[in-house]
Amino acid sequence: MKITAIKPFPVWVGHRNQLIVKIETDEGLIGWGESGLSGREKAVVGAIEHFREFLIGRNPMQIGAIWQELYRSQYFEGGRVLLAAQSAIDIALHDIKARALGVPVYELLGGKQRNVIPTFASTSSITGPETIEAAETLIALGWNAIRFFPAAWGDEANIFEPRQSIGQTARFLVEAREKLGSDVVLGIDYHHRLSVAETASFCQKMPSGTLDFLEEPIRDETPEAYEALRRMTDVPFAIGEEFASKWQFLPYIERDIHQYNRLDLCNVGGFTEAMKVAGWSEAHYVDMMPHNPLGPICTAATIHFSAAVANFSWLETRATPTELYAGTPTAEMFPRMPMLDGVVYTVPDGPGLGIEVDEALLTAASFKFWEAPHLRRRDGSITNW
Repeated sequence: MKITAIKPFPVWVGHRNQLIVKIETDEGLIGWGESGLSGREKAVVGAIEHFREFLIGRNPMQIGAIWQELYRSQYFEGGRVLLAAQSAIDIALHDIKARALGVPVYELLGGKQRNVIPTFASTSSITGPETIEAAETLIALGWNAIRFFPAAWGDEANIFEPRQSIGQTARFLVEAREKLGSDVVLGIDYHHRLSVAETASFCQKMPSGTLDFLEEPIRDETPEAYEALRRMTDVPFAIGEEFASKWQFLPYIERDIHQYNRLDLCNVGGFTEAMKVAGWSEAHYVDMMPHNPLGPICTAATIHFSAAVANFSWLETRATPTELYAGTPTAEMFPRMPMLDGVVYTVPDGPGLGIEVDEALLTAASFKFWEAPHLRRRDGSITNW
């Protein structure tokens, strides 16, 4: 079997683009993958076009060797753009191989360890009592893990003031814990918008046990900053959605800095790299809590990954009664895509990823340039989105 074509499709779905990749073979088998670098799809398409030049004619069954060649056969190896391209290719190759063998992808990863995939649900940003009511709705539907987004998340003028946000958010979370009880898992995603000092102040404004996880409070470039923060708070950290290889995870895992890996299969290097990170994390008792805000191919791939690893907590879902994510695709474009069964995803048993795509609709879809909000503080300076 040989690879005959690699086709990237950057298409507008909902309120942003998805970058979907199709790999074709001379035996008629195809595979689908997805890249996760939202907002920079054109850069990833360029990387895929470079890789395509030497992948045509290769045996798609040699997934590990292809991964190494994609990573090592250049002087400036790695980085988020190249690994996002590599992720999509790796996922599609696993889809092809599993289809060729007539097995689900999870069988290539050691077989499934669970039949259903628990999820965590999110509310919108904190606005007041209605946010607690949204959480109560989720609990009534069966979710036992809920994530909030902070108060003062960003106004219409794209202004975000950390100190204004942390006080309001801390007060709300204390109230939420009192009203929702001690059995439900509560977390919050600060989207790396805080400094070490701001995060420490935020955590110190709440009694111990208020939060079960704090997601991405600060930037990840400096592990030492997270180590300093760890000394100032006992809240478990959930980080890693921006990491683009096992090497970026290395200091966090080896130094026992965090407790949950927000690994993104479409950014970290696909199944090949994700399974290495999962095994390494297991040795340090770090649970996998995959990042999943993209399209149905990413969701399908992450379901297979989540089924195959031992150290798993929850998979992110963005299609709930309280958060109908605007990027959710239509069933017409993806006639077979993962759907929640209550509060879990059922692990599929068909060959490959178990997803199909209407290529005619995909080809007809357009690409639109989309830019993430450029947040500023009131003094005019730029801050993190």
